[in-house]
Amino acid sequence: MLFSRVFSAVEATAHCDLPCGVYDPAQARIEAESVKAIQEKYQGSEDEVFRQRCVLIKEQRSDLVKHHLWVLWTDYFKPPHFEKYPQLHELFNKATKQAGASGGKGSMDPAEGQKLLDYIAEIDRIFWETKSAA
Repeated sequence: MLFSRVFSAVEATAHCDLPCGVYDPAQARIEAESVKAIQEKYQGSEDEVFRQRCVLIKEQRSDLVKHHLWVLWTDYFKPPHFEKYPQLHELFNKATKQAGASGGKGSMDPAEGQKLLDYIAEIDRIFWETKSAA
């Protein structure tokens, strides 16, 4: 009992162990570029072992895209941003779904990877508008 009073835990959340305030959609974009490039390499190969590796690595990269998007959505963007850009919630929802099973993660079609990049480009545009306004 005394131990818990002396050493009480305080919950904090951030995209890393220290809320550094460093955010950039480039992290999601780079992983999404990798997703699309892997989809293209998959389409250009008939080697089944190589293709299996492509699927595995693409799925890992897709998860990283979702992670980086979620960090921006939940940690960087605040209520005033959502008021100024009412489409932002829907845009993030579409982008994370596109990175998931219904899009880039679930498909080996480079066109699906391009759709993901297009969503991220729109998020990037809004992000930099909000940074320049701050």
